[in-house]
Amino acid sequence: MRFAIVKCHGSGNDFPMIDARTLTLAEEQWAGVARALAKRDGPVGGDGLLLLVPGDAQAAFGMVMRNSDGSEAETCLNGVRCVARAGFEALGIDAATVRLKTSHAAATRDADLAPGVYTVRETAGPAGLSTAAWPIHGAPERLVEAVLPMLDTDRRFTAVTMPNPHLVHFVETGDEAELVRLGGMCEAAPDWLPNRANVSFVELRGDSLFVRTFERGVGLTDSCGSAMAASTYAACLTGRIGWDRPTVVFNRGGLVRAFAQADGMVTLSGNATYEWAGSITVDLATETASELVIERRFLDEIAAWDAAKRQ
Repeated sequence: MRFAIVKCHGSGNDFPMIDARTLTLAEEQWAGVARALAKRDGPVGGDGLLLLVPGDAQAAFGMVMRNSDGSEAETCLNGVRCVARAGFEALGIDAATVRLKTSHAAATRDADLAPGVYTVRETAGPAGLSTAAWPIHGAPERLVEAVLPMLDTDRRFTAVTMPNPHLVHFVETGDEAELVRLGGMCEAAPDWLPNRANVSFVELRGDSLFVRTFERGVGLTDSCGSAMAASTYAACLTGRIGWDRPTVVFNRGGLVRAFAQADGMVTLSGNATYEWAGSITVDLATETASELVIERRFLDEIAAWDAAKRQ
């Protein structure tokens, strides 16, 4: 099957994106398309697959995000910005409610983060603190800067749903090998954590945050939008930064502007950058991608984002 795709990224979280509003495939077929297109050593590669899909009574359009292993995520806030841009352009609008798997997000075109950087502001939530919703078997009802002995007997975590599950740990200096170890334990879906979780190490750098994430269904990633939102909320909840105070959140892929409210809503403003547009064939039976044709490269956008990251 041949698909028109756009390769895009939000804060370095990169995806092939498909306008799927008129496409009809079974869930397992879409999972196979995600595995084929997001495979890092394949012709496209990415942290997952984004689909622009129809909306509902509340939303002008929707987003489906599938991780590189084919699993569907509850949300992906870096992906929301890219899909919002595609929806805005398709419908000729500059603001919309976006339907997600289990919730909705508000998105609007925002002032450029830097010259030439297409920027979208999104508000999602409310963040949840109930561990029963994950579930985390054997944990207290709320886990706020507390030890989770099944995972680690010393480190303190804050458990936040955004609505996808995040374990946030604040560190002086990030230890990537340790993050991978803990993330791998969660990725294995142990009995106490059957639905897995995203794990983030977060550094407080002056008035800013730096977030490094092992993402469920992906692995160690340069950027995870919902992790940046969950980390911002957790930083406010634990008194490291103030509620409703704009904060710059950095990651390996770039940065976003963020602020969290005490009611659990979190706003991120960041890039939705297109790299190229083209088409590709996916064999649904073998889950392989071939015959990539790139029809347009967005060189100005790529250069603008590269300049923004260097600031």
